Amino acid sequence: MQSIKDLIIQNNNQEWFKKLRIGLEKESQRVTLAGELAATDHPKTLGARKYHPNIQTDFSETQVELITPVFENEHDVVSYLGALHEVVLRSMKQEEMLWPLSMPPILPEKDEDIIIAKLEKFEDVLYRRYLAKSYGKRKQMVSGIHYNFEFNKQFIEKLFEEQSEYQTLSQFKTALYLKVSRNYLRYRWLITYLFGAAPISEAGYFSEDEEKPDEPVRSIRNSKFGYTNHDDVFVSYETLERYEQDIADLIEQGKLSEEKEFYSPVRLRGGKTMADLKNAGIQYIEIRNIDNNPFAPYGITEDQVEFLHIFLMYMLWLDNRTDNADELLKVGTQLNNEVALENPLNMTNYLTEGLGVIAGMRQMLDEINASANWYYLVDKAEELLNDTRKTIAAQMLTMFEEEQLTQHEFAVVYAKEYYDKAWEKIYQLEGFRDMELSTQIMIFDSLQRGVEVEVIDRSDQFIKLTFNGKVEYVKNANMTSKDNYVVPLMMANKIVTKKVLNEAGFRVPLGYEFQSLERARLIYPEIAKTGFVVKPKSTNYGLGISIFKEGASQEDYEEALAIAFKEDTDVLVEEFLPGTEYRFFVIDGKTQGVMLRVPANVMGDGQSTVEELVKKKNQDPLRGTHHRSPLELIQLGEIERLMLKEQGLTIHSILEEGQVAYLRENSNVSTGGDSIDMTDEISSHYKTIAEQAVLSLGAVICGIDLIIPDKEVNPFESKNAYGIIEANFNPAMHMHCFPYQGKGRRLTQNVLDLLYPESKVI
Repeated sequence: MQSIKDLIIQNNNQEWFKKLRIGLEKESQRVTLAGELAATDHPKTLGARKYHPNIQTDFSETQVELITPVFENEHDVVSYLGALHEVVLRSMKQEEMLWPLSMPPILPEKDEDIIIAKLEKFEDVLYRRYLAKSYGKRKQMVSGIHYNFEFNKQFIEKLFEEQSEYQTLSQFKTALYLKVSRNYLRYRWLITYLFGAAPISEAGYFSEDEEKPDEPVRSIRNSKFGYTNHDDVFVSYETLERYEQDIADLIEQGKLSEEKEFYSPVRLRGGKTMADLKNAGIQYIEIRNIDNNPFAPYGITEDQVEFLHIFLMYMLWLDNRTDNADELLKVGTQLNNEVALENPLNMTNYLTEGLGVIAGMRQMLDEINASANWYYLVDKAEELLNDTRKTIAAQMLTMFEEEQLTQHEFAVVYAKEYYDKAWEKIYQLEGFRDMELSTQIMIFDSLQRGVEVEVIDRSDQFIKLTFNGKVEYVKNANMTSKDNYVVPLMMANKIVTKKVLNEAGFRVPLGYEFQSLERARLIYPEIAKTGFVVKPKSTNYGLGISIFKEGASQEDYEEALAIAFKEDTDVLVEEFLPGTEYRFFVIDGKTQGVMLRVPANVMGDGQSTVEELVKKKNQDPLRGTHHRSPLELIQLGEIERLMLKEQGLTIHSILEEGQVAYLRENSNVSTGGDSIDMTDEISSHYKTIAEQAVLSLGAVICGIDLIIPDKEVNPFESKNAYGIIEANFNPAMHMHCFPYQGKGRRLTQNVLDLLYPESKVI
């Protein structure tokens, strides 16, 4: 093959060379909080394993496998892995967590107590039974990280255009990946040195009469004592034809049962089967010798993933070796086994070669104008070569000694730390915490039940869902294809909403619409002594709304108008309907949740000012900003100060013990209100009213606000039993999922049931 680095440099392909597509797979054992192997089945809340794209089980019923989609950068792939991690942890029994090590926890004395995965396809169970018989169950319990790597397609195409050795793009691509694979297998010992994290085995992994390593070592998993094929299994990577033929011969000889039993540190991938590889050539490679890093919450860090990227680039960059290709693999296996079995606190025997590889990587970075972070990662690797105490395995041993911990105790400490982090804010989801809360919950529920998720636009809360080939686009977790285009436009316009509901026979507040402050001022004498509401024509989250229950001074009225006109060019002045406001959440014709929203308030303690009480209440972990928490922080802005003024208070007033001061008239949770679930307390009559009103608007997913003076009164027997003040095309679902008080209603699940009824978890 022509010199790849020459092709890259001479044709200015450096930037394309730096790009990649990657996916991660991570295995972990489910354990109790004491670190004992779990005795429970794979969580039923995670849906059927036969179709789940992201969460599977490996060999045993306790061995969870997390599979990310493909991404084009390290940050996104690790973030997604973090999300899957939290989904699994919160889907398991609360007294279970994930073991953070590659080496399994203490295993049962009896083999029959290690339960093979209970899969639906009998052939999958039979295959695992075969593995148990051929290799033993205990070796199968080892876990790790698989790193799926693909060069940028445009990069390969550009190189292909500049070379003359290969006739087709498929042949050229296959040759590239074979070269990377051969070199990786030769130099993989360096990855074992840097990332090895399996120094000690727990009781039950080795039998008494079995050959064992002289522990501690760098990585039992990556040595001959890990889960590897038998010694008589060898497959060449010289050509794709030889690779395929060698595996076929091994199967025919009975040394392998099928192609997937070949457990090389590098697998060639062309599709799901060997036939796909033969027809399509190599599409990407799967790196399989990465230990779970116990110091990383999800088993691998972003820096590790990025270093692997640089290392694989260098495996392509290296000049062609003239050595026999098969001998390279055998030497690589020997070196890797030796390094894996070195004491982590001792300098490696292959320091000189390792420093040579690092020097070559740094030279490559010089020629491709690499980022400062890539230099940092390569420098860090060199530092670890020169100071073995900084490697992962050595750090583990140091902690065992300094903290006087066994490996089991060490693992429990870290597993519990990651468990606590996952449960700390169960309304948020790792990897997506910058998105609004309802969308985070929707992503969690989708991932949990096996619906594929792709974020299309993070800032606009736009996601793409796929299940069984069916695609749905969802915005803000509740705007879907089930509602036609005009429905949200109608609900955004409060005049249109009110007219449609009024014509359909529902009670709505009377009022006026204004386009100018001057015209709005003229009606003040008419409303001065009556209850009224001032609000923007098109608004959400209660922005710009002022409520006066018993009239207001002209000064206060004009200030309310100014606030509303800041939010919209059209402002409504409506009659105030006395009573309690309830949010009814209707999905597909059925009321799924009813919420009482108490306006932002504080209760006095006889000592603190209103300002101090607000500060204390805002310390509640459920409160946050920008809809990333179930409750919003209480503000002390213009509207709140105006509300206090009506009560004869200021932010400096000291409230008596038990005295309640309201800081808002409108009860929106988005403006600091408290949410109280009332779904079971509200009669079916009012739910019917809400459902019929939503139907009259033509909506499928809708939040509709009713004012009810007395919820015990039958609305079909009393004309003024209720009033509808607003319909919402983007109702905040999170306040129903995590209310301030009462039962949580997982409305995101109801939306998923509507979009994908066949995915519903029973």
